[in-house]
Amino acid sequence: MLDLAYDTPKPRVISGAKHDWELVIGLEVHAQVQSNAKLFSGASTTFGAEPNSNVAFVDSAMPGMLPVINEFCVEQAVRTGLGLKAKINLNSAFDRKNYFYPDLPQGYQISQLYHPIVGEGEVLVELGNGLARIVRIERIHLEQDAGKSIHDMDPNMSFVDLNRTGVALMEIVSRPDIRSPEEAAAFFTKLRQIVRYLGTCDGNMQNGSMRADVNVSICRVGQYEKYQETQDFSHLGTRCEIKNMNSMRFIQAAIEVEARRQIALVEGGGEVVQETRLYDPDKGETRSMRSKEEAHDYRYFPDPDLLPLEIEQSWVDDIAATLPELPDAKKARFINDFKLSDYDASVLTADVESARFFEETATGRDGKITANWVINELFGRLKKEGHDISASPVSPAQLGGIIDLITSDAISGKIAKDLFEIVYTDGGDPAQIVEDRGMKQVTDTGAIEAAVDEIIAANPAQVEKARANPKLAGWFVGQVMKATGGKANPKAVNQIVARKLNG
Repeated sequence: MLDLAYDTPKPRVISGAKHDWELVIGLEVHAQVQSNAKLFSGASTTFGAEPNSNVAFVDSAMPGMLPVINEFCVEQAVRTGLGLKAKINLNSAFDRKNYFYPDLPQGYQISQLYHPIVGEGEVLVELGNGLARIVRIERIHLEQDAGKSIHDMDPNMSFVDLNRTGVALMEIVSRPDIRSPEEAAAFFTKLRQIVRYLGTCDGNMQNGSMRADVNVSICRVGQYEKYQETQDFSHLGTRCEIKNMNSMRFIQAAIEVEARRQIALVEGGGEVVQETRLYDPDKGETRSMRSKEEAHDYRYFPDPDLLPLEIEQSWVDDIAATLPELPDAKKARFINDFKLSDYDASVLTADVESARFFEETATGRDGKITANWVINELFGRLKKEGHDISASPVSPAQLGGIIDLITSDAISGKIAKDLFEIVYTDGGDPAQIVEDRGMKQVTDTGAIEAAVDEIIAANPAQVEKARANPKLAGWFVGQVMKATGGKANPKAVNQIVARKLNG
């Protein structure tokens, strides 16, 4: 259920030359199942192997070879469905989807058209500023991937790499609930976050592990509400599918471009033709790839080599019992247990590794202070160097040690930043570094008072100004901190300076 604290965002309206139009968007997300073996063979799924080295006989469609279902891939699909609060179908079946590409040795793809393994679910998509939308999932089905055609190795020939052939894919199909390019990117981001938490897909978009086909249509203002009431798609415009999007930025840009193309076409007296299109980011346009096929064009029929897939509810229940804490639940717990802001909790739970690092560091410590150090200092430094949390040279124990030194007043905030730099660059135990390098904060009020007296005595004109304008007392604080090498306790310095100037 949608949290009542959230408001539903308004649909994106684009003004054409004649009318206002609304966008209607649905995504078909292809997520590669995280598995060591393919869907119907034992061949490796390792990315980056030598071309055609991860290919079993069944993958290359050698005569007489029969597919054997990989149980773990089925388990991963069920786990994904459970993570999306979806209905798990105890009975499903595989079909042959017939088409003829050079990188599809069999001449068909084994997929699930009529009886998918996962039914309807939902994803809560947060858009910031208290806005959120539930995007309904229509289905998730398992299918095998095709190979890869390579056209840039020879001017006269194309090559085919079958390493990817037969790799298990989950096609996650949304309802047309998305109403803007920003929502589409946010939905994809949230879905990627969930499957990464679940461990069912690594979400690596650069390697093609996760990509989306984006369906875009337009309708006049008010027509979408009629569709919601009747579930009659005739109230919506003809949709076009933009294939193989693997960038959040490109997803948004392609939707914007395609919507404006359709508006110009309709307002100019033309009709939108249902088709598959490609987005060209260099030209900022979509172009026709092929007419959009319907199911009958693929001549689907039940795969005769595979029995219907029947699973038991007890098996599904066992999988459900092993689900990890998912992003929404973890975020709510971080806000409650560590007293974090909504923004900080969102950043820290964006991926499971970051959440794990923060929680290990924050346990037994002040959550807000820990969040500041993890987000601002550590994440900031890692981002600057182009690394993620897995490459952090600072461990949770080391960062926790720095925070302990701050909260115990052993070091000041300024010294802490210097210490962080040392630990980040050279490693080591923070407490030992402070001891060995004489970095401890000066808390002896007698020593601080002597330094304050010396600064005041040397600057009588500045004293008169500060007494006339108390805001200038900060100058004395800065001079004392400079004189003590930044080691004086700032709170004590402020108190003593204020007392001396007012005395």
